[in-house]
Amino acid sequence: MKPGNMNTLKLSLATLLALSFTAAHATNGYFSHGYGTKSKGRGGVSLAISDDTMAGATNPALFADLNNRIDAGFDAFVPRRGAERTNGPLGQFNFNERSDRNLFIIPDFGMSKKLSQKLTVGVTVYGNGGLNTDYQEGDSTACVNNLPTARGNPFCGQGSAGVNLEQLVIAPTLAYRLNENHAFGFSPLFVYQRFYAEGLQLFGTLGYSSDANRLTNEGTSTSNGRGYRVGYFGTFGSLQVGAAYSPRVDMNKFDEYAGLFAGQGDFDIPTNYGVGVSWRPTRKLMLAADVTKIKFSEVPAVGNSSRTAAPLCNCLGDENGPGFGWRDVTVKKLGLEYQATRNLLLRAGYNKGDNPVTEENVTFNILAPGVVTKHYTLGATYRLSEATEISGHYMRAPTVRVRGESALPLPGLRESIDMEQESLSVSVGFNY
Repeated sequence: MKPGNMNTLKLSLATLLALSFTAAHATNGYFSHGYGTKSKGRGGVSLAISDDTMAGATNPALFADLNNRIDAGFDAFVPRRGAERTNGPLGQFNFNERSDRNLFIIPDFGMSKKLSQKLTVGVTVYGNGGLNTDYQEGDSTACVNNLPTARGNPFCGQGSAGVNLEQLVIAPTLAYRLNENHAFGFSPLFVYQRFYAEGLQLFGTLGYSSDANRLTNEGTSTSNGRGYRVGYFGTFGSLQVGAAYSPRVDMNKFDEYAGLFAGQGDFDIPTNYGVGVSWRPTRKLMLAADVTKIKFSEVPAVGNSSRTAAPLCNCLGDENGPGFGWRDVTVKKLGLEYQATRNLLLRAGYNKGDNPVTEENVTFNILAPGVVTKHYTLGATYRLSEATEISGHYMRAPTVRVRGESALPLPGLRESIDMEQESLSVSVGFNY
């Protein structure tokens, strides 16, 4: 690569790292429904299709079929989420609010280099996922005097209530083609995440936290960790098969929130894995499907039930303290591509994941209403030249609502959370 191009690449990567922390989202749990514009246009299907350098986020073995290539893009993500509380005595403690800040810009970047017919290296940089809520300012006095349509802090704390979780992954990738039909890949994962929470003072006042001084409003806390992803890619006639596995990533603790997350601020990334197939029944048409699993329940801060929070039980921040009560999620993805013209490739997809949030855990998930389950997608790629292409994608996830009994210590309170999503992405790919 020429020196001028390398300088441009370094600047683009630095810009991407800065922009990544404007991103917060939730689709399949808090993982993205897909990584890269092409995959997102197919409903997230990616494990057995080698067409761009975002493969490091899903199946590193796919790099074996890539040449010298650069991809860069961004996703404009719009999650609309809200919460409601009813049945408060004389209307007290009732709440009805939509979270503010509904637009997030999520960039991604990838690069591959063919070293030989058997060996390809590269890097993928992407936002793994995230959560964000920002409810209007309120205070404990307002909670006592709320009307059913009042806006304010749903947890009766001071100021705004909400959280922000962001995860950035840098995945250097190596793929080795064993022979013309089989390839394997490996990506070490370097993960950086940051988090803040505000407006949760009530849990400290009620004695629900093991460390009320490190429960809320402690500013932005950061942590890092290392993991890996392994993958396989095989060709069997007109059928291609892919599989990938990434074990739980052990992250450093969010020390400033040791009184919130189980394990004194521990927040690991859960084990995730999947298998996929792609098939070309005709020269112009490709059909593909993935099935993936995300083990949210193995991370105490995410998987532990929130119902253990009480002064005489495990407290927030304890080794086995309460969490969001998320279940494991299985995601089924279907996608297709159709070569409409020599330069235009069309895509469509459907993504159906489990809802990780149960009705018993609605209260905590006012902060993290990652409840959407169905994603409908469209996408396209247009080849501008032999070396350059531009891709786009649109996704809609219809509203899902979960209702349950409130965990606040007042009988009869009922709560609900809901979310719907849309996203629009654009990316450019270069062969060099």
